[in-house]
Amino acid sequence: MADTTEKAALRVATGAATPAAPTPARAPRGTRLWRFVTPWLFLLAPLALLVTFTYAPIVNMVAYSFTDWDGVSPELHYTGVENYTELLTRPELFEVFFVSGYYLAASALQIVAALYFATILSFNIRFRNFFKGVLFFPYLINGVAIGFVFLYFFQDGGTLDSVLSLVGYHTDHAWLGTPVSANTSLAGVSIWRYLGLNFVLFLGAIQSIPGELYEAAELDGANRWHQFRYIIAPGIKPVLTLTVILSISGSLSAFEIPYIMTGGATGTETFVIQTLNLAFRFNKTGLASAAAVVLLLIILLVTWVQRRLVPDDKVDLT
Repeated sequence: MADTTEKAALRVATGAATPAAPTPARAPRGTRLWRFVTPWLFLLAPLALLVTFTYAPIVNMVAYSFTDWDGVSPELHYTGVENYTELLTRPELFEVFFVSGYYLAASALQIVAALYFATILSFNIRFRNFFKGVLFFPYLINGVAIGFVFLYFFQDGGTLDSVLSLVGYHTDHAWLGTPVSANTSLAGVSIWRYLGLNFVLFLGAIQSIPGELYEAAELDGANRWHQFRYIIAPGIKPVLTLTVILSISGSLSAFEIPYIMTGGATGTETFVIQTLNLAFRFNKTGLASAAAVVLLLIILLVTWVQRRLVPDDKVDLT
């Protein structure tokens, strides 16, 4: 061992070149090609399904938006930007976006409520698993069933009126009879329906934060509010951003609950319900396609603006 060390020191002292490490043998060309192709073989099936059922229909929708196709006739004629001009020059076609304001306000309340419950139930309190199930359960119910349940809930003399009469409050108010009360009621149903989804997203993000940070904060005298402000809020920023994007896009494309409960009557028609009526009730598939393209562009624009204002930076709590 000493002999080997002396020889190594002698080579360094005399400037002898250290023998180079052997160059690894290069893989044959066929092997390298197979390594490159193999991942794409696994992606072939999902990419084919994605293109067939997502991107190809979008391309067809954009193509139909420049025609006068009625959705039935085999013939269609190119009309240029006439459908888009009609959308921009007919105020009633864009007035339905005001209905989305109710759902936007409901989404804001929903995010606040979901974040509150997720924060509370992330700590060790009694019956927290029970409350988690209660909050998430509505999201598991079919949307059609929810629409019919709340349709009877808000009808005249229904469940809501019966509950109010028990506490001495009698009203003959038609909850779905005026635009304001109907849209407020539908927005409230959407809060109850989708609260569980945001709650689970926030809860998973909060529980992914290392527990050592909470322990260190408690040793420093931080209360629950300080832990939320300086640990939880920065730690769940990417999930919060994603939730806001989903809430805005969902508010602009609200369909299921208002269509089942009112069918778009009483001033509750959303942009998606209007698009559906244009395509299947009035046989204006070309105009409906243009409306769908406009909605897609608006959602993409809102998402892009939000990502620019709130970039998805890497979170570092250390």
